[in-house]
This record gives sequence, C-alpha cells and structure tokens, in this order.
Amino acid sequence: MLIGKRLGIALITLVIVSFAVFFATELLPGDVAEILLGQAATPEAVAGLRKAMGLDEPALMRFLGWLGGLLTGDLGTSYVNKMEIAELLSGRLANSLRLAGIVTVICVPVALSLGIAAAMWRGTLLDRVVSMLTISVISVPEFMVATLAVLIFAVWLDWLPALSYGVNVDSLGAMLRAYAMPVITLSFVVSAQMIRMTRAAVIETINTPYVEMALLKGASRWRMVLVHALPNALGPIANAVALSLSYLVGGVIIVETVFNYPGVAKLMVDAVSTRDLPLIQSCAMIFCVSYLSLTTLADMIAILSNPRLRH
Repeated sequence: MLIGKRLGIALITLVIVSFAVFFATELLPGDVAEILLGQAATPEAVAGLRKAMGLDEPALMRFLGWLGGLLTGDLGTSYVNKMEIAELLSGRLANSLRLAGIVTVICVPVALSLGIAAAMWRGTLLDRVVSMLTISVISVPEFMVATLAVLIFAVWLDWLPALSYGVNVDSLGAMLRAYAMPVITLSFVVSAQMIRMTRAAVIETINTPYVEMALLKGASRWRMVLVHALPNALGPIANAVALSLSYLVGGVIIVETVFNYPGVAKLMVDAVSTRDLPLIQSCAMIFCVSYLSLTTLADMIAILSNPRLRH
C-alpha cells in the first residue's frame, strides 16, 4: 500500500515538473524564429516560420501536444539541427550513463566504507580526518575542484589530457586517460556528501538501545555495526546513495562543460545558447525522471527494510 502510494506521488510529481519545465523554457528571452533566421529576417519571414513551427498556437495547447508526445515516446524535432531529439539524445545519454556508471562503481564502495568506518571509530583520528576532508570538499564549488584537477594533473604533472572529448579511446589505457579527469572531479564531489550522510545514519543507529545492548552482551565492534546497526540503517543509507547518484545525471553541467565531455548536460547547455526549446525540455525531463526514479527506489528500499512500514 505504501509503495503504491509512493509510486503515485512520483507520477504526480513528474506531471507537475513537466508543466514547470515547459513553461519555464517559454520564459527564456529571445524568439526562436528570429534566432534561426538571423537579424536580417523580415517580419513576414519570422511570422511564417513561427506558424510553420507551431509557435503561434497558445502555450497550453503546445504543452498538451508536447506532453502527449512524451507519453508516446515522441520527443519532437530539434529546431536547430532538424533531427529527431531521440536520435540526438541516444549517444549523449549513453556517454552520461557510462560516466555515471564508472563514478558509481568507484564512489559507492569507497564512500560507504569510509562512512561506516568513521561511525565505528567516532571521535578517533580516522573520524576527524575523514570529517575534515569531506567538509573541505563539500565547501569547495565543483568548478573549483575541476579547475584544480586540470592544473595539477594536466598542466603541472602533464599526466592526463585536460579535455575528454576527442581523445582517442581505442585502448584501455587511452580510455582511462579520457575518463580520468571528470571521474576524479565527480568522485570527490559525490563521495563527500555520501560519506557524511552514511556516517550520520550509522551513528544514529548505533545509539539505539538494542545496539547498545548487543555491545554490553559482548558483541565485537564489527558485529555490532555489520549485524545489528547496518541493516537498520539501510533506509537512510539508500537515501544518501540515491541523492548523491542523482547528481551524476542532472548536476554534471559544470563538469561536462569544463572537460568538454559530450554528455546530456553539455547538450543542454548548447541547446540553451541556441534556444532550442524541445531539446532543452527533453534534457530537463531526463534529469527529472532520473532523480525521481532514484529517490523513489530509495524510498522503496527503506520501506521494505523497515518491518513497521512493510506491514
């Protein structure tokens, strides 16, 4: 029952977000027809192009048509490239998912291990070092982390290429070099928040009476955490992982722009500069669907891991 309610809320949220995305893009300055035709275009030519593109129709009618296209899998046609948006997104989405997958494989085990270890030895030197490093990384904007990575690894040490786009990836070593810079930057940003949230969730569970009773009965520190505390902290940890990973799809605009990585976020930035509204809306909806899917999955894991919610 609770899972069905959560899925219903996610669908309603998605409809509301689609409404907000469509009308927010309508508020962008400039006229698409004028941008496509150039400054020398006559008013008659602009009016004719607007009619041909359906821009002279009421905004509500265009929203309903766009929403119907989304439900049937028709994302429309790009104003600038005159190509199907699904075709434009297919390669870019694969690149973004590949980058997100690499970062996930690296970050999740490392962040969970450090967060659990910091909670187990709370107040020790390990905990203080981990907390200091995570706070430092969280306090630094991601563009600064990307810039420092370029300065250190590309300029000073000359180990890695500064740009990921256009690098020859015909071998494993070349692929590692091409993905190293964005992966390093995203790993720092994503892991820091995940470590802090995991540490807080485990500490909160360790302080519960049943875990303290297990410790008084002679359970080792590892058994206390892994057997008694960690299963009950699974819900908050799943939320921490979901919130951190949702950033990998929709929050990498700066990283993809700095390293010229050909992902969905970079495509959206290019679409904004040319006011390609259907492409902007499609990219934004991909980010929203990814975020809602991850958070909904985390809520379902939390519900299934908690017997009181499950029954």
